[in-house]
Amino acid sequence: MKKLLLSLCSILLLVFSIVHVAAEDPYRFFDWNVTYGDIYPLGVKQQGILINGQFPGPEIYSVTNDNLIINVHNSLPEPFLISWNGVQQRRNSYEDGVYGTTCPIPPGKNFTYKLQVKDQIGSFFYFPSLAFHKAAGGYGAIKVLSRPRIPVPFPDPANDYSLLIGDWYHINHTKLKSILDFGHRLPFPQGVLINGRANGTSFTVEQGKTYRLRISNVGLQNTLNFRIEGHDLKLVEVEGTHTVQTTYSSIDVHVGQSYSVLITADQAPKDYYIVASTRFTDNVITSTASLHYSNSQQPISGPIPSGPTTQIDWSIKQARSIRTNLTASGPRPNPQGSYHYGLVNITKTFKLESSAAQVNGKQRYAINSVSFIPSDDTPLKLADYFKIGGVFQVGSIPDTPSRKPMYLDTSVMSADFRAFVEIVFQNHEDIVQSYHIDGYSFWVVGMDGGVWSPESRNQYNLRDAVSRCTTQVYPKSWTTIYVALDNVGMWNVRTEFWARQYLGQQFYLRVYSPVESIRDEYPIPNNALLCGKAAGRTTRPL
Repeated sequence: MKKLLLSLCSILLLVFSIVHVAAEDPYRFFDWNVTYGDIYPLGVKQQGILINGQFPGPEIYSVTNDNLIINVHNSLPEPFLISWNGVQQRRNSYEDGVYGTTCPIPPGKNFTYKLQVKDQIGSFFYFPSLAFHKAAGGYGAIKVLSRPRIPVPFPDPANDYSLLIGDWYHINHTKLKSILDFGHRLPFPQGVLINGRANGTSFTVEQGKTYRLRISNVGLQNTLNFRIEGHDLKLVEVEGTHTVQTTYSSIDVHVGQSYSVLITADQAPKDYYIVASTRFTDNVITSTASLHYSNSQQPISGPIPSGPTTQIDWSIKQARSIRTNLTASGPRPNPQGSYHYGLVNITKTFKLESSAAQVNGKQRYAINSVSFIPSDDTPLKLADYFKIGGVFQVGSIPDTPSRKPMYLDTSVMSADFRAFVEIVFQNHEDIVQSYHIDGYSFWVVGMDGGVWSPESRNQYNLRDAVSRCTTQVYPKSWTTIYVALDNVGMWNVRTEFWARQYLGQQFYLRVYSPVESIRDEYPIPNNALLCGKAAGRTTRPL
């Protein structure tokens, strides 16, 4: 009888394994070599970070639920990491690729990221997260397409182009890093790039056809206005959410944000300006590319079309008009509006305020008076997993402003798994802020000028607010988001103004489940790099 039971168990295990393998989501494999190389984005030679010899790096093409196996060889003379802006790393913050979650790849070594774009669609990007490498390149586009059986709320475009726009310095990134390390602010950028060039990039279209453009601001600090001469932009998707299809003449893309628009080649057959220019700056920097009709009879010519410059109200009005298409399917067949976020009870309110100050004679930036500094070479997530003391302390940053003078700490905020929280970003400064939360999308329910108060909730959009992973906060203003904390892990909350992030305007949100079940969080990857106080420990056998 015992042998019979063992045989039955073996058969059931075999059947389960076969079903599991048969049902497993597809795999896509990438092999990347990261090097320094000469680039000429502003017409003069400078050192850039190349991936497989490319600047920008290779595009990642994927479909909902695909497993992405990305083997990164670090051929730089210093440690390197890549992070995946907008990829939620469900139950798997170990792969997030930032200081607090992942050990850097040592020079001459490699590391294989194992990502899954679980229940996601949309437009995102990757970037290098350490040592101000982002100012040297190493970034690229990520496309996550819907599965064939999931309807998309617009016809298939004739082509699907990625446009990576961002401000740029001709100063070497190591010198920029040194300026920050010595406690100084960076100068104003020298240019704006479109797919790695200040001008000369071209996109070919056929007359009468419609195209999808995925626009991501991969820059270091500045909001950019994007427009195409003579062509309307129909917004269809924002960072994984199908939107109400509103038509704009131009769109503000804040740093770290991604948008998808449709354009139709319905004008006379010639070449037209594509423009990206800085917003809210005294000195407006402009970059151009060309929209080339395949039957063009005339090269690009004439004045560059102008766009908005310092107008805040224009930008706020546009931001409020971006709403979720409630009837469209997202990554699953159910409509995006089937989750009624406005009816869920808020379990906690966090209020986050930025600030700038001198600490020990050097420029620093903070959230709720705490300016983030690494504790040592041990990623916070590894310290948490191995229960290593002395690396960080939960609660080292308050969840409301403390009004204390700015101070340095390895700031980690605690949050409960499955809580539904309200986060208010309060900006008392004179600049546009842009905030990103790793591991999550959130509903941008409200934004306005002045100081947030409980009465501000009366103007929230509790029906069709856009769900995204990066939001702007206008000068002397507030923005409120709702977040369902359904993803256990150690998640970076940061400004996308990269110098401010580097100098402390960030922290980690520890979303914790006391159950410690693989249902809620995957075990540490068996190939995880172990460094700092985690060096010499073991991961797991499988």
